Amino acid sequence: MGNATAATYEWLCQEFSDDVGETWLFAGFVRDLSPENALRRIGVTPGPLGESGFGVAAYAADGGTVLIEYGWAGVVYNRDTPLSEGTAAAAVRATVNNDDFTYSVGCRLVTTFGLYSYRFREGSGPDLLQADLRALGMNLDDECPEFPDDPVSSALALAERATGVHLSRAHYAAPALIGPTDHLYPSW
Repeated sequence: MGNATAATYEWLCQEFSDDVGETWLFAGFVRDLSPENALRRIGVTPGPLGESGFGVAAYAADGGTVLIEYGWAGVVYNRDTPLSEGTAAAAVRATVNNDDFTYSVGCRLVTTFGLYSYRFREGSGPDLLQADLRALGMNLDDECPEFPDDPVSSALALAERATGVHLSRAHYAAPALIGPTDHLYPSW
């Protein structure tokens, strides 16, 4: 596990935040998988985006791949368990309705929790990442009187710590492998 901090991913949160501070981001970190294999595991075929403009971008990163979703379907977040087959995957969802983290290893959910409600965590090892959560200043069981200033950046740092996958600005600036998600939700 790495030493990423909330500051490590402030830039990524800013990319997906509007002028009033609302963030809309689905990100997945997958250890030891290529962008092609990561997309395949979530049912996305590389190609141009469809009519909706929704899709997933897979960025080659140190230690694996980082997936960023464009749209609101939650494909990256909802499919973290298949992404973890034979490896580890962590996903962060930050929307106006939900702020969550999930971590799976070998197709088994290890822990999942809301960024503002850690005490309601679930999974086969819900406390596995507790030391990292504490180091990142995240609210554990209401121990902190206030929420962290930037829980989404902290959750992205936690995803890096859990998986060992690091997305730098340079990785993000490089061309990504992109594929549409319209076929996954045909009612759009």
